[in-house]
Amino acid sequence: MKKVGLIGGLSWQSSVDYYRIVNEESNKRLGGNSTIESIMYSTDLHGKLEHVFKGEYRQLAREFTDIAQSLEKAGADVIVLCTNTMHLVFDQVARNVGVPMIHIVDATAQAIKKAGLEKVALLGTTFTMTQPFYKEKLKEQYGIETLVPKEEQMTEIMRVIEEELTFNILKEESRQYFVNVIKELQRQGAQGVILGCTEIPMLIKQKDSPIPVFDTTYLHAVAALDWAMEN
Repeated sequence: MKKVGLIGGLSWQSSVDYYRIVNEESNKRLGGNSTIESIMYSTDLHGKLEHVFKGEYRQLAREFTDIAQSLEKAGADVIVLCTNTMHLVFDQVARNVGVPMIHIVDATAQAIKKAGLEKVALLGTTFTMTQPFYKEKLKEQYGIETLVPKEEQMTEIMRVIEEELTFNILKEESRQYFVNVIKELQRQGAQGVILGCTEIPMLIKQKDSPIPVFDTTYLHAVAALDWAMEN
């Protein structure tokens, strides 16, 4: 059984969920009081977001590469970057470490395909919803089309993520706003919705949505666990 390396702090709130899921799910499989071994490196969200806002992707990739390499040296056999947005630089990081890294879009797309869906809504940070790294991977590698909210809706979603969810502030009016956006995208043809920011599952659960929800935090954490227990 292998060790899972977690690059967290992006935000630390959702990183807690990654850690919880890896331990809860491995305990269900192993029984007793056994859990899989994991190593977490919790980094500074502010600094990483500054690089994203400034378009400093090379520097961002270098910093995540250093972190990933430190996890590898510490004994991690597989690594996950516990965030959707920072997958902007996933490829640059993955090719500079000697252990597998699991892409969050792969884990999510496999669940969507298993559900038999072809068109889904994508909610996340502005970067995740507008940059090609996420939508193009879904389309080109999995044949999955994505719908995104209107520009003003993206702005409000981003505000909620930055000002509320990152600080574990869960407001009913924000939940209802997200639900209304999901319903609008459903009317446009979305068969399911990707919660493409690891903080959004704190606010939106399956019971809140009229269409299937794909919780990227859970799917990504379980994908890492599956790999570690099968290799």
